Order: sequence, then structure tokens, then C-alpha cells
Amino acid sequence: MKQLSTSWALVRASHPLPAVAVSAVAAGLALGSDRGPASAACAIAAVFAGQLSVGWLNDLVDAPRDARVGRTDKPLAAGEIRPAAVRAAFIASAVAAVLLSLFSAPLAAAAHLAALACAWAYDLGVKATAYSVVPFAIAFGLLPAFLSNGDPFPPPWLIGAAAALGSAAHFVNVLPDLADDDATGVRGLPHRLGPWPSRIAAAALVLTASGLLVFGPNGAPTPLALTAAPLSAGILVTGFLLDRRPRSRAAFRAVMLVALIDVALLLHTGFAY
Repeated sequence: MKQLSTSWALVRASHPLPAVAVSAVAAGLALGSDRGPASAACAIAAVFAGQLSVGWLNDLVDAPRDARVGRTDKPLAAGEIRPAAVRAAFIASAVAAVLLSLFSAPLAAAAHLAALACAWAYDLGVKATAYSVVPFAIAFGLLPAFLSNGDPFPPPWLIGAAAALGSAAHFVNVLPDLADDDATGVRGLPHRLGPWPSRIAAAALVLTASGLLVFGPNGAPTPLALTAAPLSAGILVTGFLLDRRPRSRAAFRAVMLVALIDVALLLHTGFAY
């Protein structure tokens, strides 16, 4: 029973939902590329291992701060698991991510290793600086280059859309924790801007991603893509208008919904040149 409890705590410390979400998008892109099945499987596994390593490192670094603000949802801070177990999981997943990346073409492998370095740098301290969004922009922007196997290199509009989505994810993920982060001295870009400017930044970024995904590929946009752009704008306007009510999370949910639409567009578009 204790072993099961420890295993579940380890899973929760990995930030499983973001890890699965990013890996699912990576799977859609990898399977839609020119990679063969074995190459695509290695790339997907590399992304998943990398995401697990980022989650475990994040909780290792944040454990003392999380404990100070009473984060009972964090297994390390709550004492449900020992740091040594999470540290071992981080090392194993990081090594696996690096080794699996090396099964790709050299340029693609370099792109994923650079993305991992950016994500780990965020965990290790960049998150508390005014440049906290930069690792997200670079890491997500490099993801299509890795998943396409670097040949041909993805077009600028696709890299820009991925970077915009990653940057929006940073603002959206941080918003619920602004107060706790402030109390423990974490002052990233969203903290410095404040809640409302951060919501607006996230909305602008997901709309930018929408525009790039709709109008970036060669040729006329598909009917699905043309529908997505005004739908996204309408969702954001509605969410921000409803957010004037006390304790409303309408703007946050609107940004998340448009981000999901962008992800669907990204998978629909794939590596269209």
C-alpha cells in the first residue's frame, strides 16, 4: 500500500497533465511528419521523458517554497515522497530524453536538446526573472523542428505559432499561483505585469498563434481554419467581458479554450509548407 502511495505521489510530482498534453500534441505532429513509425515513436518518447524531467525538477526546486505557503497539492512539500526519489526520477527521465533525442537527425536532436536546456533553466531560476517567458518561447518554438526531424526545417510561421502558444501557456499556468509565488519571492514576468496585463498578454499570444496557423501556410486557408479565427476572437471577447464579475475565471477559461482551438489547428495544419 505504501509503495502504491509513493508511486502515485511520484506521478503527481511530474505534473502529469501538462506532460501528457504536450506529448499528445507532439505525437500528432510526429505522426504527421515524414518520420517512419520507429523514428516517430522515439521522438514522442523523447518529448514525454523530457516533460517528466521538467515536472520533477520543478517540484524539486520549488519544494521549500511550496512548503512555506502550505501547498498540500505538492507531494514533496506535503512530505508524501522523499526528495531522493524525485531526484532519481528526474535524472532517469532526463537521461532518457537526451538518449532518445539522439535517434533523430543531428539538427533535430540539437533542437530538442536546446529546448530541454531552456526548460531546465526555467526551473532552476529563470522563472523568477523578468525573462521567464523566454524559455517557453524558445522551447516550444523548437519543438516543430525536432518533430519534423529537421528536414526540411519548419517554416517561420509554424515556429512562430508554436512559440506564441508556449508563451501563452506560461502566462496561463502562472496566473493561479501569482499570490503564492509573490509570497515566496518568485517574480517572473507575469508577476511583474500583474493579473490583468498577463491575461491580456495570454489572449494576444493565442490570437497571434491563431493568425499564423490560419494565414501562414501557402494557399487559401481551409474552411476549418477560417472558422477558427473569428470563433477564437469571439470567445476571448466574451470571456473578458464576463470576467468583470467578482471572482470570475471567465477570461482564464477563454484563453484556455482558444489555446485548445490553436492546438487543433496546429494538428490540422501539421507541416504544411
